[in-house]
Amino acid sequence: MASFGIPLSGLQANSEWLSTIGNNLANLNTDGYKDQTLNFGDLLFQMQGTSGNNDPIQIGSGVQVNGTTSNFSNGNVDTTGVASNMALQGNGFFVVKNGSETEYTRAGDFTVNSSGQLTDPSGDLVMGYPAVNGVVSTSSALSPITVNQSATIPAVPTSSFETTTNLQAGSAVGATFSTPISVIDSLGESQTLSIQYTNTGTNTWSYNITLPASATGGTGNPTTVSSGTLTFNSSGALTAPTGSVTGVNITGLSDGAAPMNLTWNLADASGNPTLTQQDSASATTATNQNGYGVGTLTGYSVLANGTVEGQFSNNQTLALGQVAVAGFANVQGMSQLSNGDFQSTVASGAAVVGQAGVGGNGTITGGAVEASNVDLSTEFANMIVAQQGYEANAKVLTAFDQVSQATIQLVS
Repeated sequence: MASFGIPLSGLQANSEWLSTIGNNLANLNTDGYKDQTLNFGDLLFQMQGTSGNNDPIQIGSGVQVNGTTSNFSNGNVDTTGVASNMALQGNGFFVVKNGSETEYTRAGDFTVNSSGQLTDPSGDLVMGYPAVNGVVSTSSALSPITVNQSATIPAVPTSSFETTTNLQAGSAVGATFSTPISVIDSLGESQTLSIQYTNTGTNTWSYNITLPASATGGTGNPTTVSSGTLTFNSSGALTAPTGSVTGVNITGLSDGAAPMNLTWNLADASGNPTLTQQDSASATTATNQNGYGVGTLTGYSVLANGTVEGQFSNNQTLALGQVAVAGFANVQGMSQLSNGDFQSTVASGAAVVGQAGVGGNGTITGGAVEASNVDLSTEFANMIVAQQGYEANAKVLTAFDQVSQATIQLVS
């Protein structure tokens, strides 16, 4: 009669396998879900005696579920176009905070709450390294990642400018050409300078940099802030001054901004002159300056290393924070919660928190989510095997019942 326990254990084990398969199939479209399998082990073998050569005679007692194994291989990356979404490819987990509890997830279908903080669908806060003035501090404690649309970036006043200008060779003495260029003061206001070139002779031009009188609260003629002479050689290359013109000073701005001390770069970053004298019409093809006004956050994106980079209305970008990634010595030892979250355990070891793409951690794809890694055909094949195993054990149980009935009839 004790033999009934063997097929009953088989029924139980295959039933649990079917439940696991059913759960995998139910989560076929769950972001970040990891396929699970069961590990089976035989139960204690009972000693029945020994054979003639003293080999043990043993009969098994059935089967049991020894544990579950999660398949942490990558799921497909599905592009969503939602800036707050993230797909982690490779090792690691996103770190989220549920009240005082720290949890971990692969589901990157994050959104933004009313406070501008990144959260998962359960409202857990997405954690990372804070950024101060665009500089991420990876030595600081983790804090919620914030992408508040009210964020601003302060103005940075212009300290240097340059123009790409050609002055027409052979121009008559007294011929003039002007180039306007906007610079930014310390309050983020734009001030318009005008560079006027005047031909003073063969291969020689004078320049006069002016500011409208109204910019300093005056009226009448523009205020000259710098002047000098430009000399070119017979090939049209600038020979003097070289490098840059310093001391372009602006004071007394009517908006209350601080005085400006500007440098006019006469060569680009590669050392190529930006002023030439060639036989073509005088023209300025480009202007550039290194200041910018106050900007408000217009959008953001997530880089491969987890940096959340904000885009501002003044065409500047600034790091808002960096999403943290946690790794574990034994991922199979983690405790699985609902909503795709995991917790660390003694078996998994403590989380090793770091940055994406560093120390064996995977990289992040912004504007995308990691799909479930459940394989439909594999689950259907497993379901057939589990069903056949269940039916086979049911038949064994029926056979035991028939034998038992026959034995009872013999006794009676």
